[in-house]
Amino acid sequence: MTRRMVRAGIQLGALSFIALLLVYLLDNRYRVLPESIHNHLPAYHPGLVITDITVVTCSSLNPLSRCKPNPDEWHRIEKDLYLNSGWVSSAYVHVQRRKEGELAQGEKVIHDVRLGRLDPATAERGQGNERWESRPAGIWLKRTSKRHASDSENAITAVDVLFGADAVEPRPGWEIKDTPLLLDTSGERQEARLSVRRGTPAKIEKPVPKVKKDGKFKIMQAADLHLSTGLGTCRDAEPAGLNGGKCDADSRTLDFIGKLLDQEKPDLVVLSGDQVNGETAPDAQSAVFKFAELFIKRSIPFATIYGNHDDEGSLSRSALMSLTQSLPYSLSEPGPSDVDGVGNYIVEVLGRSSQESALTLYLLDTHSYSSDERQYKGYDWIKESQVEWFHQTAQGLQKPHKKYPFVHMDLAFIHIPLPEYRNQNNTAVGNWREPPTAPGFNSRFKDALVDEGVVMVSCGHDHVNDYCMLEKSSGETPQLWMCYGGGAGFGGYAGYGGYHRRVRFFDVDTNEARITTYKRLEYGETEKRIDEQIIVESGKPVSG
Repeated sequence: MTRRMVRAGIQLGALSFIALLLVYLLDNRYRVLPESIHNHLPAYHPGLVITDITVVTCSSLNPLSRCKPNPDEWHRIEKDLYLNSGWVSSAYVHVQRRKEGELAQGEKVIHDVRLGRLDPATAERGQGNERWESRPAGIWLKRTSKRHASDSENAITAVDVLFGADAVEPRPGWEIKDTPLLLDTSGERQEARLSVRRGTPAKIEKPVPKVKKDGKFKIMQAADLHLSTGLGTCRDAEPAGLNGGKCDADSRTLDFIGKLLDQEKPDLVVLSGDQVNGETAPDAQSAVFKFAELFIKRSIPFATIYGNHDDEGSLSRSALMSLTQSLPYSLSEPGPSDVDGVGNYIVEVLGRSSQESALTLYLLDTHSYSSDERQYKGYDWIKESQVEWFHQTAQGLQKPHKKYPFVHMDLAFIHIPLPEYRNQNNTAVGNWREPPTAPGFNSRFKDALVDEGVVMVSCGHDHVNDYCMLEKSSGETPQLWMCYGGGAGFGGYAGYGGYHRRVRFFDVDTNEARITTYKRLEYGETEKRIDEQIIVESGKPVSG
């Protein structure tokens, strides 16, 4: 009897397994299970999948043409493919998005996207047996309604639009298409490119900067990159006849920065404002991605603040910060909402053998143009709320910083120089080629830096100034070094007697609490450390 029961149990189990396997195979192909069961099946993408992509063109001369989709069916990517340069025409990418659990029986999801004039089935080797669906602007879609298609890591889950022949995609899981959208002649000048994401969004972990085992930590300050949407136009390039006079601003800027990253191998990059040349960046996202890609592909943490040109393009300061903050290796933060500006924050660099901070970097927003032009013409200044935030933050960190077994040091980075940069009686090392365009109103932030023991502040803004100036007390005691980064980007002005673009470095030796600074040039003495000097020794500013 027992043997019969065991045999029957085995037979029943085998039949149940075969039945379940058959149902699975049928559902995988024909979706035979009820939708309520599908909703409880595990999915790789708890969010949305893309079921269709198209391009809609409209004209202001045709009142019947509309670029606004039915919001219940389509989502519009809010970027005019003509970048608002068309006289009467506009065009937008529209996508259909569905939650996985709401996919109807037989509804297709996109597994691949191609751009071109020819059907990939005939134009590409190995695609002959595939069915591609045509859409406007040269878009070809491979769609499938097979069960679990939306669960696959191949499923397209997001779509974006970037611009320019030099557009790059630094976000993990995203892929930019090599061929631009095929619009009419005026639209193709913008080189609008689709970028698609497959699978789930990648989880972005914020890096933790740490002093190396030898006690060293190197900071690159890249000031005033002035990147555009597209290749950009060089201004005051030196030497003028290099490469037969051909000069694409962004390519030359990015090549310069990339070369220094590979040679100097900094542990952190501070971008001190005007990364984006707003006037020539109708799609600021494309400009941001170009500089970010340099650091992301080399696994180098970077921190940004903004200048007076960054938000003159398509994105506000807050939007720029949200975008940058979302990228890998970004340390950028908007800062407290009750403090004036966007980008008032600190970066802590941990010691080589401890979890205590060895260095603190204070980054502050110096805003743009004067908020009181009638009384103080020119540029804006650091506000009272920022000075108060700085004092409170620095004083709040004093106790934890005392736990660091060596000498802790504080540095600061801003964009617009402080009024004290104008003091020609101070000792300065480097070039003073143009009058410092500091604000007319002095909010005494320099005094706050000295009070809290900051040893160095560095700015950008005035492209052809690259000096470091020592501020002293009335008793001639060194108090604070005030440096310029020097303009690095070919999309911004230069001139003033043949200025070559440059980048400043701060070489920190935590063993000796010493900071050495120098500059590297884009042309000329490119291998030399220009104006190399020790500015901090034993944690205190010293005469160079």
